Amino acid sequence: MIEHFADWFGIAQGWLFETLIEPVIYSTGFGAYIEEAFEGTEWFMMGLLEVAALYIILRPLEAMIPVQALADKRARRTDFIYTMVHRLGLFSIAAFFTLDPLMDHVAGLLRLEGVHPFNLESILPGMSAVTSFFIYLVVLDFFEYWYHRGQHSIRQGWALHSLHHSQRDMNLWSDNRNHLLDDVTHDIYLAVIALAIGVAPAQYVLLVSVSRALQSLQHANVRIHFGALGERLLVSPRFHRMHHAIGIGHESKGKDTLGGCNFGVLLPWWDIAFGSANFTPQFAATGIRDQLAGRDYGRGFWRQQWLGLHRLAATLRRRKAS
Repeated sequence: MIEHFADWFGIAQGWLFETLIEPVIYSTGFGAYIEEAFEGTEWFMMGLLEVAALYIILRPLEAMIPVQALADKRARRTDFIYTMVHRLGLFSIAAFFTLDPLMDHVAGLLRLEGVHPFNLESILPGMSAVTSFFIYLVVLDFFEYWYHRGQHSIRQGWALHSLHHSQRDMNLWSDNRNHLLDDVTHDIYLAVIALAIGVAPAQYVLLVSVSRALQSLQHANVRIHFGALGERLLVSPRFHRMHHAIGIGHESKGKDTLGGCNFGVLLPWWDIAFGSANFTPQFAATGIRDQLAGRDYGRGFWRQQWLGLHRLAATLRRRKAS
């Protein structure tokens, strides 16, 4: 069955590339990048399949066991636009493959100077592919935790990341509701970490895909938790919803104080280890406190992007004034 799927996928990729992508590449004078365009077509199709799988699996769950009735369906449609931009635009994959040659060049220069770059698999030789995959998953999640925590503790980070938290009707598409500048910064950060510890390209694609699927589940409007033990092994929708809770998930000492809880992206281990875990067994209302006072975070895609830049500029002006 897998072979049949691979054959079908290859035929579809070839047809799409030859019919639409290749003519555009040559007509615009980018023929030198034809190989990269063929690979990009593959990841584009995988993104389409990923979006379809999310809808087929999570949408029925949202209908059967919702946390709340959605009050603003337009907000969910906007989140879907973010998902299409991110999953089909391949931000994460593009950052990795763009930085790969640069990191190889830097590693070569270091070797000429007698410095051997760090590689995780050189420390633990003989690992199976499955073992190395899970080790990389844990290591990358550790760095993701600190990046996410920084988004909540640094005002410039929160100025952009608050867009993600402004969704009061969380749903299966809400994971990708991010400012584009925030996405670019995050994806470059994660790609540099992955390349620095020796993640192979094929592994990185799979790591990103698994991470994105789990994060879509976390944001879905589903009344799901993993039990007392499971909640401490893997981030659940209930655990992550507390991270989005009004006045709890994005604050540490009260109104307008940056901080929060449950920053773990896939694993709650780091929240437990560093004192930021909140296992309160409830499905809290989500959003940002100042929304209740009337602050506008925008409804449409472009309005949300513009207001994010406006908030960022305000924090920079405040920093310069101080």
